[in-house]
Amino acid sequence: MPALKPTDFSGTITWLGHVPDRDAALASTARTELAAGFDGPEGEAHGGLTRPSCSRVLSQHPRNTEIRNVRQFSVLSAEEIAEIAERMGAEALDPAWLGATLVLEGLPDFSHLPPSSRLQGPDGVTLVVDMQNRPCQLPAKVIEDHLPGIGKKFKRAADGRRGVTAWVEREGVLKMGDVMRLHVPDQRAWGQLDTARG
Repeated sequence: MPALKPTDFSGTITWLGHVPDRDAALASTARTELAAGFDGPEGEAHGGLTRPSCSRVLSQHPRNTEIRNVRQFSVLSAEEIAEIAERMGAEALDPAWLGATLVLEGLPDFSHLPPSSRLQGPDGVTLVVDMQNRPCQLPAKVIEDHLPGIGKKFKRAADGRRGVTAWVEREGVLKMGDVMRLHVPDQRAWGQLDTARG
């Protein structure tokens, strides 16, 4: 019995990006297509089957512990990027400034997709949603370089709108204009979730 339910929700790829050297710069460069292998986007700084743990998982692992890389992709919503820009008082935000790998248009409440949802492209390429991405100050610095006086507003404006992180379940190629269909876990939310979160 299938554990994932195909939905009628889908998103169109409006932007693809590539970060060649994360230590040199967060900003990504635009691409028209990206090859997605099991270790992530080809030649991408966020790729790899494993990664060093960071502040997001300090409750589970000491910093720099080698862990599975479920942050191969930074996936954002075109609508939420526009909302962040509006809340910052900016006319627009370039996804490159946010270090985006993939921007989709057409999926409502995108940053709150259920963990373990799948985004599947026309050739079968499939990304697994790990969880919501948290805003940080790194994009703020890039934005500030382009829009002086605006960058410091990013973290607050992006709260709950920063998109999701994802990893590759099935290899393939992502192309501009491709439509990715959303598949969600076929289960109810855990009944103790509010209690666990405190």
